[in-house]
Amino acid sequence: MTPAARERAQVRVPLLIVSAAAWLILVAAPGTTHPHHATARLSWFAIDWLVMLGAMMAPLLNEPVRHTRDRSLARQRARSLVLFVAGYTAIWMAAGGVLQAIAVRALVVHSPMPLMFFAFVAAVWQCSPLKQQCLNRAHDHPELAAGGHAADVAALRFGVVHGVWCVGSCWALMLLPLLVTRTHVGAMACVFAWMAAERLERPMPRAWRVRTPEKAVRLVYARLTLIMPSRAAIRPSRIPTLGA
Repeated sequence: MTPAARERAQVRVPLLIVSAAAWLILVAAPGTTHPHHATARLSWFAIDWLVMLGAMMAPLLNEPVRHTRDRSLARQRARSLVLFVAGYTAIWMAAGGVLQAIAVRALVVHSPMPLMFFAFVAAVWQCSPLKQQCLNRAHDHPELAAGGHAADVAALRFGVVHGVWCVGSCWALMLLPLLVTRTHVGAMACVFAWMAAERLERPMPRAWRVRTPEKAVRLVYARLTLIMPSRAAIRPSRIPTLGA
């Protein structure tokens, strides 16, 4: 492993471990992050929402966390990372309260209409210029002070700002699993896959457009072509015979 790959792994592996642990909790205790469960035990709301955030958002923080780590002095690095994550989490916790409240009110109706309505809202938001702006700004990595009080302020501000644009990009998608009762974890997995694929796309001009994860599809296809043997390789070769 090259030194650069080792540096990337030092950020990516802990985030994947956090995500995997959260997914295990969700699978072992299905319904934990569902609004019905949260209303029954309001004291557990923060933990429930944090589990959902850990599962779905931790892998998406690879680039901003690495940026924060790379721009910090060694003695300041741990504090800067904690402040970044604290600012980011605070924004999502506030957004989670709003999303959970919407979901609770929608589920009281006991009808598929709220899910259909918010699915339509999510589809419109996905195509909107504001969605593109949020995706673009989520790719912004500002200059950060390397040490001292200025580094603390910069890391916290970066976490808050990145959280704001992340909420703006993902709020409609994050709401959908909360509106599903029986397939809550499955819906979370689908939304997570879509959000992860979105992050691979480059910033684009603001415009109304149908956004599809083209780059993710190309990467998956390229991996499959490397794994699966080519037809030419598995086709038996023709052995020429005398007189042919």
